[in-house]
Amino acid sequence: MPKPRPPCRVSTSLPPLRRSLGALVLGLILAVPAAAGPVLHLQSPERRVTVVELFTSHGCSSCPPADAWLRHFTADPGLWRRVVPLAFHVDYWDSLGWPDRFASPANSGRQQAYRLGGGVATVYTPGFVVNGREWRGWFHGAAFDPAPGPRVGRLSFDLAADGAATLRFDGPRRPSLVAHLALLGFGLSSRIGGGENQGRTLREDFVVLGRTLAAAPGADGAWHLHLPKAVAPAPRHALVAWLSDGAAPTPLQAVGGWLPR
Repeated sequence: MPKPRPPCRVSTSLPPLRRSLGALVLGLILAVPAAAGPVLHLQSPERRVTVVELFTSHGCSSCPPADAWLRHFTADPGLWRRVVPLAFHVDYWDSLGWPDRFASPANSGRQQAYRLGGGVATVYTPGFVVNGREWRGWFHGAAFDPAPGPRVGRLSFDLAADGAATLRFDGPRRPSLVAHLALLGFGLSSRIGGGENQGRTLREDFVVLGRTLAAAPGADGAWHLHLPKAVAPAPRHALVAWLSDGAAPTPLQAVGGWLPR
C-alpha cells in the first residue's frame, strides 16, 4: 500500500473559480438491443452501505497515494454491497500550474458543504469522508474494515436503454429526501504537464465524471433522473446512486454497480 503523505494544503474557504468546465462534455452511449425492462438493475442491502468519499486533485502532490489507496477497492469482494467509493476532484488548486481535467466547482462545493455542516473540520486534499464524517485514518495507515451499518431500507435503481434512471426506496420516507446519481470512470490515465505533479502519469479509478440529482420524487413515489454526461471518456464505467436529506451532503443509503460494457 502506498505510504500516506501529509495533506497538500488547508483552506477554510474556496477561492474564486479559475476556469470554465463547459468546453468538453462527452455523453455515454449504451449500445444495447431494444428490449423490455431495464438494461441495469441494482439493489442495495437493507443495512446502510458505507460510502467512502475522497476529495482529490491533480494539483496536489499528496493526492496520488490516496488515489492509489482508493483503487484497491476495485478488488474488494464487498464492493457495491458493503462499500461504495467515490473520488471527487476539486478545482480550487487548478491555478497552481495544472488544471485537473476531472475537477468541477460542484465537487469543491460538496466538500465545502461538509465543512459548513460540521462533517469535516476544514477543507484540504487529500480529504476522506466516510458516511458523512471526516476520516483521517488513512494518514496513519489505519486499517479500514467498515462494520455493517444500521437497517435503513433498500435502495433500488433501474436504468433504461435511453438513459432514463429510476430510484426507489423502501425505507422511512420524508419530503426532503434528494436523489443523486453519479457516473464513475475507471482505468483512467492522466499525464500531468505542470504543477506539483509535473511529469507524472496518474492512474485513477472511481472518478466522478458527472452528477445529476432529483430534488423530489414523482407521483409514483420514485425519483426519476437521467444518465449524467461525462467530462471525459473512460475505459470502464459504473453508476452510484444515493439519497440525502435536503441540502445535507451525507448519504443516507447508496447503491452502485458496473455499467454493461
